[in-house]
Amino acid sequence: MAGSEAAWAAANAGIPVVIHEMRPKVATFAHRTGDFAEMVCSNSFRSDDHEQNAVGLLHWEMRTAGGLVMEMAEKHRLPAGGALAVDRDPFAAAVTAKLKSHPLISTSYEEITDLPASGHWIIATGPLTSPALAASIRQATGADALAFFDAIAPIVYADSIDMGIAWMQSRYDKGETDDEQKAYINCPMDKGEYEAFIDALLAAEKTEFHEGETAGYFDGCLPIEVMAERGRETLRHGPMKPVGLTNAHKPDQKAYAVVQLRRDNKLGTLYNIVGFQTKMKYGAQTSVLKMIPGLHEASFARLGGIHRNTFINSPTLLDHQMRLKFHPHIRFAGQITGVEGYVESAAMGLLAGRMAAAEIKGHELPPPPPETAMGALVTHITGGAEAKTFQPMNVNFGLFPPIEAKGGRRGRTVRYKAYTDRAKQAFAEWLS
Repeated sequence: MAGSEAAWAAANAGIPVVIHEMRPKVATFAHRTGDFAEMVCSNSFRSDDHEQNAVGLLHWEMRTAGGLVMEMAEKHRLPAGGALAVDRDPFAAAVTAKLKSHPLISTSYEEITDLPASGHWIIATGPLTSPALAASIRQATGADALAFFDAIAPIVYADSIDMGIAWMQSRYDKGETDDEQKAYINCPMDKGEYEAFIDALLAAEKTEFHEGETAGYFDGCLPIEVMAERGRETLRHGPMKPVGLTNAHKPDQKAYAVVQLRRDNKLGTLYNIVGFQTKMKYGAQTSVLKMIPGLHEASFARLGGIHRNTFINSPTLLDHQMRLKFHPHIRFAGQITGVEGYVESAAMGLLAGRMAAAEIKGHELPPPPPETAMGALVTHITGGAEAKTFQPMNVNFGLFPPIEAKGGRRGRTVRYKAYTDRAKQAFAEWLS
């Protein structure tokens, strides 16, 4: 995501760009293709609400700045209530085609194993940076790259879901069209079914870390069994919360918990289980997940998995231009900088591409103001965060300078609208 957006931004500023891509010659366990911007976890860019949500505001900023990822996401959008979800394979193919057709962009398919000694470079290798390049980064920075473990949710074939038990509805019927209001498949559980599911989840055989390999999880992508270990009610107040949903088959019965599935492709043949990242072994996954009402005969297009993500201690290593302080010809962008999420990664790529293009043209582009979503993120990773406790972060209003309350404490709706109004004005001024 970040590399694609960086290349697009720099090329559109008139700078020739070479994209170095190791896939498909050098594969990762998570990727299936050699396409740019391949989505390996969720197919969602999360909330598209640019008046009440920080990530929706980031969508707005990227669209306003002519970002490629948002343009292609809109063209391959799937119904998802208030979220922006995409048909992942056509989306990645469209991003790839757009980049390859640009007259100033060329592609070199090989693995970069060492940090380059000269030139203008953006390292946007994501969380699955190749071991050789990761080792080179560690050697050059003199500091170990931090790491955390991330997990992938399973994908189910739609025709294997029992719609006599499950029903289609977005939470609180959110969405402007009937498709959006019915963008999710919902599987209800009563209390007994929920308790049995939690028991099986806790007892299931799980993937263990290799000896000497220790890291934390990113809280926004916790495996379901880790959530269950934190308390039996954790899942019921997280991805399995039943609020805002009415069982179409039994409207008078309130579910104790609900598992939601979101469409994963335009055909509607694949659905991913929302929030069900897991480190259960494959055999355990199939038996435990089939305990979910409506999924007792489910067939899986992909089971969940766990992988090690690598990111640098950006507050220590990067300057305000996202350059490596002691190798300023190298910029970092995307998830390797410690932003979390597709949108955040792409946004940092957009910014790095614009900054690099400006530098090559002989001037410095200042970062966006911290009142903007993009500015709040880059401020966080380049000095705003505490280096000793630095961990991957999604965009959120807690990263923004506080809004001064006038006339008493503001309600959340009013406060968030004030954040987004202020950000849009500041971003438009910066962009001009």
